[in-house]
Amino acid sequence: MRQTITNFLRGIASNWISKTGVLLVTTSFVMFSIFQLFTMLGLLTNAYIGLITYLGFPSIFILGLLIIPVGWWKYVHETGRSTRELLAEKFGPNELAPNPFGATLIRTIAILTVLNVTILGAASVRMLHFMESPEFCGTACHSVMGPEWATYQDSPHAHVKCVECHVGEGMGALIDSKINGTWQMISVTFKLYERPIPAPVHQLRPARETCEKCHWPSKFHGTRLKTYTRYQMDQNNTPKYTTLNLKVGSGESGQASGIHWHIASKNEVRYGAIDDRREEILWVEAKQPDGTFKRYDNRRYDPATPVNETRILDCIDCHNRATHIYELPEKAIDRRFSEGLLQRDLPFLKREALAAITRNYPDRNSGLEGIRNHLTGFFRQYSPMIIGERLGAIDSAITVVQNIYRRNIHPDMNVTWGSYPNHIGHETDLGCFRCHNMDMVDTDGDNVVNECTTCHSILSFQQDEPFAYLFPVKPGEREGDMHEYLLDEFLQSFKK
Repeated sequence: MRQTITNFLRGIASNWISKTGVLLVTTSFVMFSIFQLFTMLGLLTNAYIGLITYLGFPSIFILGLLIIPVGWWKYVHETGRSTRELLAEKFGPNELAPNPFGATLIRTIAILTVLNVTILGAASVRMLHFMESPEFCGTACHSVMGPEWATYQDSPHAHVKCVECHVGEGMGALIDSKINGTWQMISVTFKLYERPIPAPVHQLRPARETCEKCHWPSKFHGTRLKTYTRYQMDQNNTPKYTTLNLKVGSGESGQASGIHWHIASKNEVRYGAIDDRREEILWVEAKQPDGTFKRYDNRRYDPATPVNETRILDCIDCHNRATHIYELPEKAIDRRFSEGLLQRDLPFLKREALAAITRNYPDRNSGLEGIRNHLTGFFRQYSPMIIGERLGAIDSAITVVQNIYRRNIHPDMNVTWGSYPNHIGHETDLGCFRCHNMDMVDTDGDNVVNECTTCHSILSFQQDEPFAYLFPVKPGEREGDMHEYLLDEFLQSFKK
């Protein structure tokens, strides 16, 4: 059989075109097999190697298969002889002689055809599997997807594949993604993409198909206790605590309550956004028990203002940075203090780290070097002795601050602090206040509810203790009335 296939390949290699085709087919098959073996053994893991293995070699293989018949056609045309005559010249009588199972040449062609289809099928399956991996999404087009890849790896969804949210299930979703991916390849090739990548992504799969596979509205979350630690810009990097009892509640129709009240089916909420980023809301409508909708209009805008997009509120209207979460500089530094990566006993570290990472640098390398120079220069000037005594801690702090910068700032894609607003909460961006504000009023002039305690009880706000408001009010305490009100509200919230 081996000799038969060898004779067949020699026979069809009638001129330089066919020989080139045979060379491409055999070489690409051998290289694909070698690379696939190394990949299975874990020796090759780079996304670019994957592109070569699953896109490059199969493409060369197909190109070779197409070139071979072109070369044969050209050979027939140049010689002016029939295919039968040329076959008789290229192959011996034994290979052309008929038998019950077909001539040897026909069987060889059939076997090689089946083999080619099998190879291409296996390569296609492996290619699809490879293209569904997060590594492919994040590193194949590194210059474009670098910011998304950096934030993805440090996100709550780091173990969820990109395609589970961005593609979805089913053949239709797969085809749509490949069509969209073709345009993305063209955009990357000719640098037609925007910098930074605009958000929100309008072709993202619906939340009902993605988010609710793991997070379903009927699940009752109750309340969640959350303490936010903020460090002061003083010598001791003093911590201050804000503790909230978040009333997450449920979206279940029968017990819709709390923050997740918004996604209960009986409480359908829809809104009209003026801008593409969904930050400026013109009106909001909430479904009433009788099936009608109550409308609130934003009196800051002319009612005739055109609406850019009308949406039914779902998960991503609030959780718009569920995975690709870009930090703000102060919160990023506070987080590293809380995680123990930055040491509070380095004087004024919070202040100087913040100053170092918020400067404008022309590129990443300049930024990393600038951070090192700033912190080293400060501690050398503050106390020359500290450089010698705490050199290890200072170097560690510099590395941590550089990593904050490296994670969040991407000059090549014009991603800087605040490029992507986060609508969870309202501490740094508009978030909840896009709708819950004094300007959003109904026909009677009543505004959308916007009391602080509607969504969370406040147990401490920038205090020295995490649960400062749970202690009794001290005589003569400053803001004692607020303390007493918040304590009472928290206790009463559990009686509802």
